[in-house]
Amino acid sequence: MANTLRLTEFHGLSDTGDVRAHNEDNFLIDTSLALAAVADGMGGHLAGEVASRDALAVLHACVAAQARHAPAPAADPDATNINPRWRHTMTLLQAIEQANAALYAENRANGRGDGAGMGCTLTGVQAIAEMDAFVVFHVGDSRLYRYRDGVLAQLTRDQTAYQLALESDTPGALPPQNLLLQAVGPSATVQPDLASHDLRHGDLLLLCSDGLHGWVPHAELEACLTDADAPLPALCAGLIALAKRHSSRDNITALLARCTGT
Repeated sequence: MANTLRLTEFHGLSDTGDVRAHNEDNFLIDTSLALAAVADGMGGHLAGEVASRDALAVLHACVAAQARHAPAPAADPDATNINPRWRHTMTLLQAIEQANAALYAENRANGRGDGAGMGCTLTGVQAIAEMDAFVVFHVGDSRLYRYRDGVLAQLTRDQTAYQLALESDTPGALPPQNLLLQAVGPSATVQPDLASHDLRHGDLLLLCSDGLHGWVPHAELEACLTDADAPLPALCAGLIALAKRHSSRDNITALLARCTGT
């Protein structure tokens, strides 16, 4: 029996929030590619917005180009073929490297040295329909969660000095929670975290910037998604409202993808 699980429903909302003057978050949804991503920009007035927008544009163009040239499934089931999980992972890795190169070149053209200039986080997913799975790609501290069977699980690890200090049990005061170890753009190279996970019917994936997860307790995020069959626009709006109730001082982005099929 052929696999029929898909990420078929997507919806995203991004809000400036109640404190910031402009929104440096952006998100991407392409249902034909089963691709979704969130980018949180940094670099001062307008620069962060440009970084997040341009990184997503390069990512999307690279993935779309690879999809147009992807080999058709072999008619012979015994034929040698590249594992789709590996192919998708390598495509996303190359797309992130190209996005980083584009932003880094612009920073250099504007006289910004290594570690300076505009940049952004970049976290997203792409479904692998033929394997009932999806690939996660992650740079920075935006997050991916999976809501399954009433439990919300974080599937990414924050690339921050704060997270590193927690894991290494460093003595003394902890660093600021928003001090990134990696971002797309400021440095010549980037090393994204890449992983794959299985898909199950009814899975709900949440991609969000730290304007949401940095202010709302995990248990309240989980409770907000209890009605996992609710329309995605309503769930996204509820998440944005929840962040504001917790006095988020950042831009807020929530993107949901639902797995359906048999």
